[in-house]
Amino acid sequence: MLLHPGFDPVAIELGPIAIHWYGLMYLLAFGCGWWLGRRRARQEWRGFREVDVDDILLYIVLGVVIGGRAGYMLFYEPLRLLENPLSLLMIWQGGMSFHGGLIGVLIAMAWFAQRRSRGFFEVADFIAPLIPPGIMAGRIGNFINGKLWGAPSDLPWAMIFQDPIAGDIPRHPSQIYEAFLEGFVLFVLLWWFTQRPRPLMAASGLFLAGYAVARILVEFVRIPDAHIGYLAFGWVTMGQVLTAPMLLAGVVFLTLAFKGEKGR
Repeated sequence: MLLHPGFDPVAIELGPIAIHWYGLMYLLAFGCGWWLGRRRARQEWRGFREVDVDDILLYIVLGVVIGGRAGYMLFYEPLRLLENPLSLLMIWQGGMSFHGGLIGVLIAMAWFAQRRSRGFFEVADFIAPLIPPGIMAGRIGNFINGKLWGAPSDLPWAMIFQDPIAGDIPRHPSQIYEAFLEGFVLFVLLWWFTQRPRPLMAASGLFLAGYAVARILVEFVRIPDAHIGYLAFGWVTMGQVLTAPMLLAGVVFLTLAFKGEKGR
């Protein structure tokens, strides 16, 4: 059994300015994606320049922040949004959704592709391996804040989170599971997969399917938001419902990609 360190959510205080760990994790995510993207752009066969990475980063930052917040309010707190539409802007109160952020990134990529006269999947396949490190950083931020913990567990690495709702019960450190599976493992898989030219849509399909499998599995040991709970059968969560279409889309994209490759 382990004890959560109980980190101070504020990493740095500069007078009246407080910089939170979660915010730093977002900066780390964007910085890592930018660095990896520029590395990929140096390989001429990819058809991207380093300056393209610089430009698309702005689109993606806007997509993540706006989409993540809007998605959280729509998926997880729609009643609060109806009662107070301005709550959509209250980012400092917490609440970001991966699925909303993903939708925002998809819109950002479509916008970038249209402005640069590129195909959507051409952009999406290039960006796909850059996303998992950002997911990993976000999940580490969840762990530092002691949020999104898992179900009770008697495993040797079960952890007691210093949270009044979690209580003194050892629980799955589900944030670490997600950081490892959705972040590290998925990144290694995608980085390896894209080291040589692949059919259009293949990298995007692998990202969607890989993330979906990891997220759906971890949701079985992650406690859902208290105000939502389980949606059906005592185990189906909102996260699984939102992720299931990603799995379907990923399988379809992979099938179409390699079917088209065989037909050439």
